[in-house]
Amino acid sequence: MTVRVFLVDDHALFRAGVRAEIGDRVDVVGEAGTVADAVAGVLATRPDVVVVDVHLPDGGGKAIIEHVRAAWPESVFLALSVSDSAEDVVAVIRAGARGYVTKTIDAAELVDAIRRVHDGDAVFSPRLAGFVLDAFSGHLPAPTDPELDLLTAREQEVMRLIARGYTYREVASRIHLSVKTIETHVSAVLRKLQLSNRHELTAWAADRRLL
Repeated sequence: MTVRVFLVDDHALFRAGVRAEIGDRVDVVGEAGTVADAVAGVLATRPDVVVVDVHLPDGGGKAIIEHVRAAWPESVFLALSVSDSAEDVVAVIRAGARGYVTKTIDAAELVDAIRRVHDGDAVFSPRLAGFVLDAFSGHLPAPTDPELDLLTAREQEVMRLIARGYTYREVASRIHLSVKTIETHVSAVLRKLQLSNRHELTAWAADRRLL
């Protein structure tokens, strides 16, 4: 099934370039350059994934996500921006985006990110996740959350890395465990927190400022 995509960016030339690069692998059903046009267009076309810029002259991706999700909670957003600041990443993830990638990625990587968020994955690069981690360094809450306390120290470590967008293999390499062990920890985390997928886990962690 071809993924239906709506593009939001204030530069028409950039939108045309993205459409030309990915249009043969996804179905671009609409585009917009302002917050108002984006909200109206997305709600009218109901695409599978909205690829949205973070900064627009009349607002930004966060406002679009919040307005659309208020009317259509099932909507799926992927942020695509020149910005790689932690503040921008965290803002759109908290608003409800499933992923955040920068405009330095190539067409194949963008298509892969679109398909992954459509499938329910949280997608943002370890580089961006590192900025988010730095932003909250020293400001992580004490483990007084009853749900967080359900997790072992190792499960909390794995949970944070997975919620930041690392793959199982990347987590395994980072903390020197097998991929199978990471899969086991993730299954335990989702079961204990009563969550269904990585997107829900990212939202759960973002709400608690754990990213």
